[in-house]
Amino acid sequence: MADVGEVLMSVLSTIRVPRPGDRVHKDECALSFSSPESEGGLYVCMNSFLGFGSQYVDRHHARTGQRAYLHFTRTRKKEDDNNSSSGDPPKKKPTRLAIGIEGGFDVEQDQYEEDVKVVIFPDRQQVTSEDLATMPDVVKERVSLSMAGFMSADSVSHALQVQQWDGEVRQESRHAVDLKQLDNGLKIPPSGWRCEVCDLQENLWMNLTDGKVFCGRRYFDGTGGNNHALLHFQQTGFPLAVKLGTITPDGADVYSYDEDDMVLNPKLPEHLSHFGIDMMTMQKTEHTMTELEIAVNQRVGEWEVIQESGTSLRPLSGSGLTGMKNLGNSCYLNSVMQVLFTVPDFQTKYVSNIQKIFDEAPSDPTQDFKTQVAKLGYGLLSGEYSKPAPDPGDDNGTAEPRGDQVGIAPRMFKALIGRGHAEFSTNRQQDAQEFLLHFINMVERNCRSGANPSEAFRFLVEERIVCQQSHKAKYTQRVDYILQLPVPMDQATNTEELQEAERRREEADSGPTPTVRAKIPFSACMAALSEPEVLSDFWSSAVQAKTTATKTTRFASFPDHLVIQIKKFTFGLDWVPKKLDVSIDVPDTLDLGDLRATGQQPGEELLPETAPPPLMTPDVEVKGILGSYGNEEDDSLYSPLLCQSVSPVLDDSTVSQLCEMGFPLEACRKAVYYTGNTGIDAAMNWVMGHMDDPGGPGPLVHPHEGCWGSEPSPFLDCTNTFVSILLFSNKNSLNVLDRAVDWIFSHLDDLESMEVSEGGRSAAESEGSREPPPGPRVRDGPGKYELFAFISHMGTSTMCGHYVCHIKKDHQWVIFNDQKVCASEKPPKDLGYLYFYRRVTE
Repeated sequence: MADVGEVLMSVLSTIRVPRPGDRVHKDECALSFSSPESEGGLYVCMNSFLGFGSQYVDRHHARTGQRAYLHFTRTRKKEDDNNSSSGDPPKKKPTRLAIGIEGGFDVEQDQYEEDVKVVIFPDRQQVTSEDLATMPDVVKERVSLSMAGFMSADSVSHALQVQQWDGEVRQESRHAVDLKQLDNGLKIPPSGWRCEVCDLQENLWMNLTDGKVFCGRRYFDGTGGNNHALLHFQQTGFPLAVKLGTITPDGADVYSYDEDDMVLNPKLPEHLSHFGIDMMTMQKTEHTMTELEIAVNQRVGEWEVIQESGTSLRPLSGSGLTGMKNLGNSCYLNSVMQVLFTVPDFQTKYVSNIQKIFDEAPSDPTQDFKTQVAKLGYGLLSGEYSKPAPDPGDDNGTAEPRGDQVGIAPRMFKALIGRGHAEFSTNRQQDAQEFLLHFINMVERNCRSGANPSEAFRFLVEERIVCQQSHKAKYTQRVDYILQLPVPMDQATNTEELQEAERRREEADSGPTPTVRAKIPFSACMAALSEPEVLSDFWSSAVQAKTTATKTTRFASFPDHLVIQIKKFTFGLDWVPKKLDVSIDVPDTLDLGDLRATGQQPGEELLPETAPPPLMTPDVEVKGILGSYGNEEDDSLYSPLLCQSVSPVLDDSTVSQLCEMGFPLEACRKAVYYTGNTGIDAAMNWVMGHMDDPGGPGPLVHPHEGCWGSEPSPFLDCTNTFVSILLFSNKNSLNVLDRAVDWIFSHLDDLESMEVSEGGRSAAESEGSREPPPGPRVRDGPGKYELFAFISHMGTSTMCGHYVCHIKKDHQWVIFNDQKVCASEKPPKDLGYLYFYRRVTE
């Protein structure tokens, strides 16, 4: 071994000992989904700590000159080796709703035997621990320390898995201490409870304000309850409820409907005693919510919880039929990426060019967007990982094929795509539609030159506003990526059936009732989208007065691929999120030709671009905005000598919305005034069009008075980019303010490199041009489409439940349920959430 010892001595300077905080990639290749369990194992660079499969390690050696690698191989222990006779303790069932915490879920679900040795390139000379014992002390000490550091260090993917949460950590309710309880004389017996509405005898919750007992929420599979406890809160506003059957001397499950979370109630004994319940004598008779969630998490991914559970599904494998492991509520990501890589633009951009992308990858490819997207795309399409998973042993003895695959675990991709994002960096469930837009945002920012695959979804929307008095029109256009279809519940075709089901629930004449979904025609959804919207109090520049107008929305271009979102998730009047349980007859083919925008019609006159005359009031002293635009000694920027105060009639709600977005009050008032109270979109566009005006947001006065002074305003300097980014993020977050703000603060690291051009478009859309772009690049063609994929959601909220996707491949529908890939027998097209269409070519 003298030769090997000399080689080790010569490369000793390139062998590092991992320190706390170092990123050690010892279970996933940076360029593929090879792992220590894969054939050939994994080689980890002992200098950069990057891992490479056997097909890429020579490439790394050639590019960097690195010679010393740790070779990890891992084999799963046989089932017999996992029992107590092996000397290892048996696996414990989780007792806490947590990951990476004592009693929680074990992220290393399989037990492995590892083999680790040093390999010296290019000859691949191997050095074991026994070999080191014969080498010089300086070599032995340095290499042994490095190997020990590698073995003890948490891998990056493991660290990402266990960084998440302890699901049992609960906060004290803000209602608990001062909760007012009604003196209604009601006393609750120690057992024999029933829902006061439907007579259910399980999953019962007692409201701590009035002592009323109702059933809990209905679960995604139709079990659980009939939502009567929630309905009681919506009717009364009484916030806290305790789950009967979980009360013990140690506590109970308490839910705050107002805070929408499980909470702690330090005064629970007192609150229960008010209704005659002695905690010290109560015994547990029902599963707690934690126990139920643990059971659900143990079953996640099982075939029984998805919509085709009643049929025997044939497992599939091969190119384009690769499953994806669920990394802990990552089914939303899995479903979206499975669909995107059936789109030719994404295949061409990332998979066809994979060798070029890898050749141009930076020294740390784990942090490169293009590299990790290409790696994911190749993993899904190549078929290399589309192999049956090893049989873990089936306790019930069934031999029925389950469809599980080895698949790919997109840990590196998920970590990169979610880095810095308040939601996508966590292991919580997310909205698939929001993730799709988030990923498109990242594609836009990383395609400043060359082909941009997100153009496949990009289209222009034309909005036409017609003054009903002058019949003159105004046209505006905006960019979009998803067509959102409203769900007109009043258009249900089974109204009588719904009314009967509701009557039975209220009367509870036969116990629990079967779920009855509202059947909404797809044509009704399209009609709700396309029918003209009436704008009251529209200020018309043609008649110089308020009048009525109509607004119609049409396609100014038809994309190659059209994404349709059914707006199932909404808010009730009390702002409680809810999901519409509907069935929609979504067609296999679409012809949207009638929805194409026609632009200005022959002989049609456009509304003048003149500003409305202000409504003047007696002069009032105007003071500057101290701290931003003046001070007590020098407040001349807005001196009453320069302009007059005005009080125009404005839409207060629109002004408030703009103020909530961070615009100064007077800028909001001007925007609403000069757009004639035509709505939030027009007002925001006005602000953007006047960002470079000198003077800033002075008080709203007669336009000829010159209140926008000649001095540059701090408002323009500090908010131009911010507001542009806000509008860009809002466009891609469905104009929900909190989502937009989240987007901004989760992308602070990207803002320096993210250029924003006119109209809120990113520099990616202008392909890096320094000149003002003529407009967003869009494709166009016939508006005829065919359905090729859809994503379905099961659960009561986008923040819980489960996503699966169905994709049509070679005229056969295929269901992708994480690692399970099977031929679909009954694709539930009427229950989808996101639908993907492609243009039909003649």
